Amino acid sequence: MADSLTDHPARDIAARWRDHLARDRRRSDHTVRAYVATAHRLIDFIAGYKGEVVDGGTLTSLRPSDLRAFLTHRRAGGLGNSSAARELSAVRGFLAFAAAESGNTAAPPRLKGPKRARSVPRPISPAEAVSLAEDVAEDAAEEWIGARDLALLLLLYGSGLRVAEALDLDGTALPLGETLAVTGKRNKTRIVPLLAPVRDAMERYLALCPYPSAGDRPLFRGARGGPLRGEIVRRAVRRARARLGLSDRTTPHALRHSFATHLLGRGADLRSLQELLGHASLSSTQIYTAVDTAHLMDVYRNAHPRA
Repeated sequence: MADSLTDHPARDIAARWRDHLARDRRRSDHTVRAYVATAHRLIDFIAGYKGEVVDGGTLTSLRPSDLRAFLTHRRAGGLGNSSAARELSAVRGFLAFAAAESGNTAAPPRLKGPKRARSVPRPISPAEAVSLAEDVAEDAAEEWIGARDLALLLLLYGSGLRVAEALDLDGTALPLGETLAVTGKRNKTRIVPLLAPVRDAMERYLALCPYPSAGDRPLFRGARGGPLRGEIVRRAVRRARARLGLSDRTTPHALRHSFATHLLGRGADLRSLQELLGHASLSSTQIYTAVDTAHLMDVYRNAHPRA
C-alpha cells in the first residue's frame, strides 16, 4: 500500500472535504483534523482491501460489508466502542460528500454503530457534547438547519438552558452580547453567559436562516418557518447518539446537566450554580453534588490500589 498522500485520486476528495468542513460547515480545527484523518485511513484500508486505486467511483460504490470490514480492522487495532462510532460517523460524512460531488443521489451505505456498554449514568464530556452537536448538524437536510441545530445544542451545553427556554427565545434577545436574558419556570428571568463560540454559532445560524427573527418572532425556526418543536430536537439527538455510540441518557436535557456538573467540578459554588440554572431552591441544585461525588468515587475505586 502506498504511503503518499497523493497516491489515490480520493486524496483530493478528502482535501476538498477538509476545506468544506472548515469553511462551509465551520467545524472546529480538532474535528476537521480527526475527520480528515479518518478519511485517509479509509482510503488506505480500501486500497489494500480491494487491491486497487481508490477514486470517487470507488467511494460511491462501497457497500455496508466494506464499511463493516473497515470497522473490524480499526477495532482490531484497539479502537473502543465510542471511538469506533465516531470513526464511522466521519466515514459516513466523507462518503456523503464524495457522492454529492459526483452527482450520485444514492445515500451512503448504512451500518449501525457499536453501542457502548451500559455504565453508571454520568454527564457527557465536553468533547462528547461538541461531537453530538456537530453530528446532528452534519445530518441536517439543509445547511441553515444544520447551523440551527449546532447553535441550539451548543447553547444548551454552553449556557445550561432547558430546551423550552432556548426555544422560547425571540428577536428581543438581539443583538447577541456576552450574556443572555432567559425566562424560565414560573416566568422568572435570569442572566446566563453566552460564550464566544456559542454566540458565533448562533450568529451564523441567524445569518443563514431564511426567516426573519426581529421583534417577537422566535429565534429558532422549524423547516417551514414556524417555531421549532422540542420533539424535532430530541429526535435528531436520538439519531446522533446512536451513530456516536452514546448512552440512551444522552438527551438535549443532559447537556444542561453536563453544564452544571462541569461547572461544579471546576469550583463553582452551589449558590452561583442555582442562579445560572434558574432553580427555585438550593435543594434542586444539590443533586449535582451527588453526581460529582459518584464520579469521584468511581475514579477512586478504579485507581486506588487498596480500594
